[in-house]
Amino acid sequence: MERLSLKKAILVEGKYDKIRLEAVVDAPIFTADGFRIFSDSTKLSMLRKIAEETGLIILTDSDRAGFIIRQHVYGAIDKRYVENVYIPDVFGKEKRKKKAGKEGKIGVEGFDAQRLKDILVRAGVCDGERKPPHTTRMDFYDDGLLGAENSVQRRKKLLEMMELPTHLSVSALLDMVNVLLSRQEYEEKVRQLCEIFDTDVETDGNKR
Repeated sequence: MERLSLKKAILVEGKYDKIRLEAVVDAPIFTADGFRIFSDSTKLSMLRKIAEETGLIILTDSDRAGFIIRQHVYGAIDKRYVENVYIPDVFGKEKRKKKAGKEGKIGVEGFDAQRLKDILVRAGVCDGERKPPHTTRMDFYDDGLLGAENSVQRRKKLLEMMELPTHLSVSALLDMVNVLLSRQEYEEKVRQLCEIFDTDVETDGNKR
C-alpha cells in the first residue's frame, strides 16, 4: 500500500499506535505517551512548536481516555494549527493484548492500515506532500549524534539547545530537527556541539 505523504505532523497516544501509523503515512509522528502528557510541560511546549511550524493532527483512540488526552492537547495549542481526526467506535481487542480494554474498543493500533488511510483521506487532512528531510540518520552518525562514544550526551545537549524534552528518542529528535530547524541551523547546532565536546566531527564537506 502506498503511504500518504502529509505536511502536517500527527499525534497519537502511544508507541504501538505510532508503529501502525508509520505503515500508513509519510509524516512526522509523535506520541503523547498516554496520561504522561498531563505532567510533561516540555512535551506540550514541543507540540506547540510543531503545530505552529507544520500543523498538528490529533488522532487518539475513541475511548474516554483518548478523548481526555485529545482535549488536553487541543486546549493547550492555538486552534488555528490543530485538526482533530477521529476513529469510529469498533469493539474488540488488539492482537497483542490478552483481553479488551475497559470499554471494549480497539484503538488506533488495532485498525487495518487501509482503513486508517481512508479515515485520514475522508477527514481532508491530506493537503500536500511532506518536504523531503534535509537531515538523516546517516548525518547523525557523521555528526557524532549516533555511534560515537558520547552520542547520548551530545543528543541530550542538542535537545536542551532546542528546548525539547531530553527523553525524546533518536527518531523523534530527527523528526524535530527536520521540522523545526533549517539545514543551516542544524549545522550551526552541530558546530556548537563540537565546541562543547571538543570533537573532530564537523558537517558536510568539512568532516574529518
